[in-house]
Amino acid sequence: MNTNTIQQQLPLNTILKGNCIEKMHEMPANSVDFILTDPPYLVNYRDRDGRSIQNDTSSEWLKPAMAEAHHTLKQNRLMLCFYGWTKVDEFFAAWKAAGLQPVGHIVFRKQYSSKSRFLSYRHEQAYLLAKGHPALPKQPIADVIDMPYSGNKLHPTQKPVAALSQLIRCFTLPGELVLDPFAGSGSTCAAAMLTGRKYIGIEMDNAYHANANARMERIRERIATRGPLLHSHAR
Repeated sequence: MNTNTIQQQLPLNTILKGNCIEKMHEMPANSVDFILTDPPYLVNYRDRDGRSIQNDTSSEWLKPAMAEAHHTLKQNRLMLCFYGWTKVDEFFAAWKAAGLQPVGHIVFRKQYSSKSRFLSYRHEQAYLLAKGHPALPKQPIADVIDMPYSGNKLHPTQKPVAALSQLIRCFTLPGELVLDPFAGSGSTCAAAMLTGRKYIGIEMDNAYHANANARMERIRERIATRGPLLHSHAR
């Protein structure tokens, strides 16, 4: 099945509402060029306003979700997955079981502390995972990236578009398809749109899904009047 035929079967440039395991299972195999996602960290997170994230207390979904991510990802392509460092063993077990091999690790440096205990926590982290044997990028991105504060207005763990855009430009070409199974506020989808890529997002929480779709409409309107804003946070 060629790329055009596969893409005709996909809900391109859409943020779907529902369970990502079910939604990815419905997608054709080997259909997306890059996965960039920030799943629940399994830590029962609550922000200062009491906002929470679904499925952040149990890991039952983790292995099935990573298996379906492997299913949708094209051969010899990459997935960038944020994770919680206290649960790294569970994430690694899920990635390995799915057939995703770690090929890199990125630290996202913050200028503020998100939490203080034995240390003042000033970074996020993600693994770069390969399906098969992807080609090396011509200009590899640094493994330490600055992460400006997003404001977290739309989601308690909202990632900044500026940082995600760097990843998408490094690991995809214009017109390729980026998937985010845990779309949250839609930051990955926004970064994909602003860099000229196609996207599919999946989000199961009604409020976050509505916020993400409203955000994408605002960005479409801005692009229509001013063109792509590649360095914008696009809040």
